[in-house]
Amino acid sequence: MSSTSSIPSFGLGTFRLTGQPVIDSVRSALELGYRAIDTAQIYGNEADIGQAIAESGVARSELFLTTKIWVENYASGKLVSSLRESLEKLRTDQVDLTLIHWPAPGNGVELPEYMEALAEAKAQGLTRRIGISNFNIELTRQAIAAVGKDEIATNQIELSPYLQNAALTAFLKEQGIPVTSYMTLAYGKVLKDPVLAEIAAKHQATVAQVALAWALQLGYAVIPSSTRRENLASNLLASDLRLDAEDMAQIAALERNGREVSPEGLAPVWD
Repeated sequence: MSSTSSIPSFGLGTFRLTGQPVIDSVRSALELGYRAIDTAQIYGNEADIGQAIAESGVARSELFLTTKIWVENYASGKLVSSLRESLEKLRTDQVDLTLIHWPAPGNGVELPEYMEALAEAKAQGLTRRIGISNFNIELTRQAIAAVGKDEIATNQIELSPYLQNAALTAFLKEQGIPVTSYMTLAYGKVLKDPVLAEIAAKHQATVAQVALAWALQLGYAVIPSSTRRENLASNLLASDLRLDAEDMAQIAALERNGREVSPEGLAPVWD
């Protein structure tokens, strides 16, 4: 699996999945060859994922595990201990990547404090890499000022053919910060798109494969989720799909600023 400066380009998302559904999803994904798994403290599924990995027989050294620190754990006195709890649930002594989940402006913990606490978690060996999620340009600049841009392994942001985030992705590219795209299928909305359906038919692919291939070709990592084994297998094939310049131009024209996720109090002012 190719990587975006040591971040796997293709992983399994686990948002909204807990209990047996997430255990089954992770188990199937690992059997199919997925080696990157994305979770978060707020998903409430770290222990389930830890169990699925332990039962899979796949060596920890073969896996790339990402988790995200939840807002209530941002204070310097809490962040490191909260990550230790996550590691316990995941049954590992280190994750590969830890992200600040949302910038949460005005929640009482200033950005430099939580970025420095995150860097401290890395210094203690609890995480191999650190990064950010849902940060706009200005907040990414502040994160760079706090820890240095080489320390920021990715900015994980909502991106889909309907939300292409041109200004932010251009800025991240200029800074050399890799992009991870989440919700690349816009909660399934893009699956009904006639333009994408036409491109899919041309390549004898699925619409989901086309949307994922689009993101991969732009250099983004993707983390689609599914509880269905056939969809997990099918999504993985997006890595082999090559879209041509005309396909990419047609998808570029689908931009409609169709944001699906922007929780009040957590989200920044978007670019």
